[in-house]
Amino acid sequence: MKEADQTLIRLLSDGKSHSGSELGDRLGISRAAVWKRIQRLEQFGLALESIKGKGYRLRQPLQLLDVDRMAENVAERARLHYSWVTDSTNADALALPGPVSIPHLFISECQLSGRGRRGRQWQSPFAANIYLSLRYSAAGGFSTLGGLSLVVGAVVADALVALDPCLPVTIKWPNDLVINGSKVGGILIELAGEMDGQVDVVIGIGMNGAMTSSQAADIDQRWTGLAGEMQGNYDRTAIAAAILDALLDALPLFSEKGFAGFSALYARFDGVLGRKVRVISGDNELIGMACGVTDEGALKVDDGTQVRELFGGEVSLRLQ
Repeated sequence: MKEADQTLIRLLSDGKSHSGSELGDRLGISRAAVWKRIQRLEQFGLALESIKGKGYRLRQPLQLLDVDRMAENVAERARLHYSWVTDSTNADALALPGPVSIPHLFISECQLSGRGRRGRQWQSPFAANIYLSLRYSAAGGFSTLGGLSLVVGAVVADALVALDPCLPVTIKWPNDLVINGSKVGGILIELAGEMDGQVDVVIGIGMNGAMTSSQAADIDQRWTGLAGEMQGNYDRTAIAAAILDALLDALPLFSEKGFAGFSALYARFDGVLGRKVRVISGDNELIGMACGVTDEGALKVDDGTQVRELFGGEVSLRLQ
């Protein structure tokens, strides 16, 4: 994104109306050039309005990330990479040559090709949500990483509740963060390396923040955002910093004890425990009662004849 576009976004970020002549004077360009730049900003998912006689405004104010504040928070524990626009923070993390000696954190205001699980697109409008990825190197091979997505979900949920103790966030196995039945966030783990040796781990986290209905038009499931759920306590930078801080604190314990070191924390936020679930994996479908998870993070489902352990699949709590 060009520097002039960044300046234009900062000018509009207050959500108030700004005339084309005012914006042109601030940017040193003509009103016609302002209009062209406004049109270009729409490709980043910004919800803009043109009001006759008043000029241009965003449908809601933006909270741009305070990068200095986040960098100070992670201090010497990790290296922070910030961008205004990127294709995907997970892709950026995977592209980093490895192994890495310390964790690298990638965070962006906007993703043009945000990715969810199973190749799904993750809606990533500019400064509306939180898009971040953490890259670190782990020894011991893929088998040591069982339950990682559950650990990340529990750690993120715990960080959110620390910011707002009344937030009723739960985890829908294996990697959805949910509030009152509506998805508020997701986790995407990607691995590269040797089956039994060094592994490069990328933890991708997307949290819905303050999307408008038009920005979320392509989402095909119930969703909610932290801006509405936190009732006035929504601070995008504080949330991102808390998540990063909690993840960096959790990694050493996970390396030492695996999922077992977080099983009690996960149980606090387990949103499927004791509920009837449908689990779809490929062409297979299993319906039964969810009865917790194993120390490797597998979902235990009692189908009425036996308790099965599932390491993957899509869980649905709606059985009609």
